[in-house]
Amino acid sequence: MTSTLTRTQRVGLLAWAALLLVQVVWYAWLYPPVTVSPALVLAVTVIPLLLPLLALPNVTRALLWVGTLALFYFCHGVSETWSSPHDRWLAITEVVVTLLLIGTLGAGVQRRR
Repeated sequence: MTSTLTRTQRVGLLAWAALLLVQVVWYAWLYPPVTVSPALVLAVTVIPLLLPLLALPNVTRALLWVGTLALFYFCHGVSETWSSPHDRWLAITEVVVTLLLIGTLGAGVQRRR
């Protein structure tokens, strides 16, 4: 990993970590699923977010992978915000974090000359 990260990359990495944290807190601690195994739900929600670690030596590429995955988490957050009043605040947090993550990708793009 390069030693000099841009501010945008640091914000993107923090948003990635926050999205991981939201998933773990949501499904392992605050609102574990009742009808399905919590381990299965954590595997489905957390493992995809860990895959970009393979590209971490290139932070830009890792953030691009995570940004693409974040679109699915954004959709999940919107649907949960709409349908689940009890954990709506977690869903809104998920939406905000994914928007921050996707926004860092847009902010990190430089125009070709």
